Amino acid sequence: MENATKEFIGFTESSSIEEYVREHFENYPIMAEVAKCESRFQHFKENGDIVRGEINNADIGVMQINEYYHSNTANKLGINLYTLEGNLKYAEYLFEKEGTAPWIASSKCWKIQDHIAIR
Repeated sequence: MENATKEFIGFTESSSIEEYVREHFENYPIMAEVAKCESRFQHFKENGDIVRGEINNADIGVMQINEYYHSNTANKLGINLYTLEGNLKYAEYLFEKEGTAPWIASSKCWKIQDHIAIR
């Protein structure tokens, strides 16, 4: 399913994946920061294979969705985790259900720090 699924619904050559992700998560900007930390806004390798996690090979795509834990639910929802659009759509579904908890492992990178005013 790797190489054959390189499709970009709503994605044009003139826009970058980062721009596309940021636009998709316009209402949830923290999720764009998660994508930056998880995949550096990469969904496919140069050879067309989907980006896989460096630590866990089951983490896939720009949002590093774990296919072992999430592929059955994604399939039931009609979402293809291997497409850019599907990976983002499922990440949005997860975020709406669980917040940023599924990406807690990378939170040191994307977490917004509390700021304290000093008088």
